[in-house]
Amino acid sequence: MVRQSIHRIHAVHGRRRQKPVVSEALTPPPPPPSPSPATTTIKSEPPTPLPAALFTTQKKRGQRQPTHPLPSPSSAHESTTNPAIELKMASAVTISSVGAQAGLISKPRNHGFTSYSGLKAASSVSFESESSFLGRNASLRASVAPRIVPKAKSGSQISPEASYKVAVLGAAGGIGQPLGLLIKMSPLVSALHLYDIANVKGVAADLSHCNTPSQVLDFTGPSELANCLKGVDVVVIPAGVPRKPGMTRDDLFNINASIVKSLVEAVADNCPEAFIHIISNPVNSTVPIAAEVLKQKGVYNPKKLFGVTTLDVVRANTFVAQKKNLKLIDVDVPVVGGHAGITILPLLSKTRPSVTFTDEETEQLTKRIQNAGTEVVEAKAGAGSATLSMAYAAARFVESSLRALAGDPDVYECTFVQSELTELPFFASRVKLGKNGVESIISADLEGVTEYEAKALEALKSELKASIEKGIEFVHKQQTAAASV
Repeated sequence: MVRQSIHRIHAVHGRRRQKPVVSEALTPPPPPPSPSPATTTIKSEPPTPLPAALFTTQKKRGQRQPTHPLPSPSSAHESTTNPAIELKMASAVTISSVGAQAGLISKPRNHGFTSYSGLKAASSVSFESESSFLGRNASLRASVAPRIVPKAKSGSQISPEASYKVAVLGAAGGIGQPLGLLIKMSPLVSALHLYDIANVKGVAADLSHCNTPSQVLDFTGPSELANCLKGVDVVVIPAGVPRKPGMTRDDLFNINASIVKSLVEAVADNCPEAFIHIISNPVNSTVPIAAEVLKQKGVYNPKKLFGVTTLDVVRANTFVAQKKNLKLIDVDVPVVGGHAGITILPLLSKTRPSVTFTDEETEQLTKRIQNAGTEVVEAKAGAGSATLSMAYAAARFVESSLRALAGDPDVYECTFVQSELTELPFFASRVKLGKNGVESIISADLEGVTEYEAKALEALKSELKASIEKGIEFVHKQQTAAASV
């Protein structure tokens, strides 16, 4: 009989090395120590800290949230802790998945448990202590959140089996390649389909050598696009040309609009029920383009079409943490509006943990977050745009979508979706994700904003409205032209 002592991964809110947590639902109280001479105690050390967590889901802490149109989720509570406990090897080893570092987790083998709830804060996860990221069937896993939430009940726990198919359209590009790598590392992905018009075979061959469970398949050119999309659960579209020095997001429109239109048409024909993640810029226009295409095909579901604005949140969190000398793991700044220039509005007054900003700091941070893409373009001096940070942010949103599909009841992200929060037809804000897409839109972030934020919100509306209308008009013109031929 082999026992293991449990060490809890570093927790959020500055707490470190908390006492171990044992999942009551999965693990019975340990029996008295056995005098058997065959007993060996194995100490399981916390995983080696990494520079940052890969997938972070930002959530509201400790309060009920007004939502639109559905009720808000319940507030969180913390699990109680006990002294160090030894468990039999025959029982699943559980650790809290909250932490500032990445966890090394693999699927449990022969432990007799079929539930898996380790993909969100304060859940228990099963893993084999002898496994590592380089070991058999192991995958890198980080689950970081700004608050501790109650463990999901057994009815909504997540299956340990990787079972979702993800397609990346534009997989050979600057965003597509690192994005493919990060998605390949997800324990929820069973198949990763990579599509591009050229050079995708090499990318797929390279990624297929990574010893994570998902199968990698490549598809090249329009003739193989349909096969790429069949049976896919999540489609991610980073395809298009990148920004270059002096180029605005509007300059990208004519090229990227056509690319997005043709790809979404294929999605509508082959996997109309999939979650669709639009990364191709300008997102303020390409999401409305996708919506119009899906409407024409008769398969539009506004709950499953997302503009990926997660990068704005990632940047806001990073810059605020640096400015205020906060632990990055704790910082959560909601970003609303759109995904270009002044339409990007970080609500600094809603920053968690609560922190004050001078007028000068508010203006400085807001402008830096809005112009962060240009900052990267200029730093690369024509050699590219924000590809790595965009891939990171997109992978986080993919992971959140997969968790929602798998039944995690506590997934929140900011995203550009069809919305009634304002008079605009599309608007970026925090939403709650579920198995069917957007379950509710969080309205609380727009309540009680500062005078500066209120003015900025009004100022962005005209520009965002024009970008939305530009996308819709593009599709209608294309339809008219096609009808006249």
